Amino acid sequence: MKKRKTAESFGIIGLGRFGMALAISLAEAGKEVIVVDKDESTVKAMRQYTENAFVADDLSKATLSEIGMQNCDAVIVGIGEQIDTSILTAMHLVDMGVKRVIAKAKSIDQGAVLAKIGAEVVYPERDMALRLAKRLISASFLDYLSADNSIEIGRIEISDKLEGRTIEEIAIRQRFGLNIIAIENDGTTNIEIGPKYKLIKGDAVIVIGKVDNIDKFSKSI
Repeated sequence: MKKRKTAESFGIIGLGRFGMALAISLAEAGKEVIVVDKDESTVKAMRQYTENAFVADDLSKATLSEIGMQNCDAVIVGIGEQIDTSILTAMHLVDMGVKRVIAKAKSIDQGAVLAKIGAEVVYPERDMALRLAKRLISASFLDYLSADNSIEIGRIEISDKLEGRTIEEIAIRQRFGLNIIAIENDGTTNIEIGPKYKLIKGDAVIVIGKVDNIDKFSKSI
């Protein structure tokens, strides 16, 4: 892929379980995908999803440029097991001016190095475990939710009007028939919300309840 395409495009380097699943999901979502792996049979299997599938043992800057990785909106480095190759490849991509370089990491130390050279770091195994835990915790809740289409989850950022007030004071359950199930702030989610919790700037409340009630609450603030 030599010339920049108008469609959003992604590069994926390394077609292990992580890279393969990601590549297929993006391709099926209609995104333009370039994939690279050293295994010819793996690359051949990906050609049913994208015509831009390349075999490469050498992940030098010249090779990556020839493939066209610099033209991608984001490139994901999925070779976390080979730490030196992972770090060097991510560094090449950053130097080539790729807008977003996302790299898989197997350890905190590897992730720290990747972050220092300018890559976004993901920990697939850890993140998968956290998602599974949340699913297990909320399984009974999801069963209830799916049984009633009038019930919805809403995310509402608090206004200055609510800043500094406690959950007890805003009385969202009594006034609007809603339950707060979490509060988000700066990428952190808190699910242990007591009545004395005081809302602060940047908080967004995650509520569950009837759609009409969520709309009423949103408009009231």
